[in-house]
Amino acid sequence: MLQLYIGNKNYSSWSMRPWVLLREAGIPFEEVAVRFDSFDPGSRFKQTLQAVTPTGKVPVLVDGDTTVWDTLAIAEYLAEQYPDKHLWPQDAAARALARSVVAEMHSGFGALRSACPMNIEAHLPETGALLWRDRPGVRADVQRLADMWGALLRQHGGPLLFGDRFTIADAFFAPVCMRLRTYALPVPEPIAAYVDHVASRPGVKAWIDAALAEQDFLDFEEPYRLGR
Repeated sequence: MLQLYIGNKNYSSWSMRPWVLLREAGIPFEEVAVRFDSFDPGSRFKQTLQAVTPTGKVPVLVDGDTTVWDTLAIAEYLAEQYPDKHLWPQDAAARALARSVVAEMHSGFGALRSACPMNIEAHLPETGALLWRDRPGVRADVQRLADMWGALLRQHGGPLLFGDRFTIADAFFAPVCMRLRTYALPVPEPIAAYVDHVASRPGVKAWIDAALAEQDFLDFEEPYRLGR
C-alpha cells in the first residue's frame, strides 16, 4: 500500500494537498504522521524524514521501492499510476489549463503564503483585516485567485474548478481555501461559495476534522497567537 508522510494537519499546507487528493480519489494509502517538533537538523522531525527523503520535508509518497517528494511530483505520479481516477481533466485543453494553474500555485502567491500561514483551528479575522489593509501583495494575490477561480468556475460550470470532479487543481488550492476562511479575507460571493464547497468535500472535511482534533499549539507556527 502507498505510504504518505505528512506533518501536522493544522499547519502543513503542503501535506494537505496529496492527502485530500488521495482521499477524494478513493486511493488507499497509509498515513505516516510526523509531528513538527522543530525544523532543526537534530529534531525528531528532520531525522525521521531524512531517513526517507533527501529533502527532509513533507509530504513524501512511498510506493514500494519508489519514493516521491514534492507535491507536484506526487500528483503527477498518482495521475500516471491511477489513470482511471482522472486526477487531471480528460479534455486536453482543460488539462493544460489545469496544469498551468497548479504550476502557478506551486511557485507563486508568495505574499499570501508568507502573511497568512495555514492554521485551520485559528479564527483570525482581525489579523486578516490588518493584513488586507497593510499588505498590497496579499490583496494582489487574492485578486489573482478570485480572477482565476471565477473564470474557471464560469468556463466549466462548477461547483469545482473543472466541473463536478475533484481534480489536482482543487487539491492544490484547498490550503488556500483554508487561509481565506481563517483570516476572513474578502472575496466575491462565487469565490466564497467555491471555498465552502471545497471545505465540505468528504476528503477535505476529514482533514479539517483531524486538524481540529490535534490540539497541538506550536509557537514557531503561530505568528499571530500566544496560545489557543
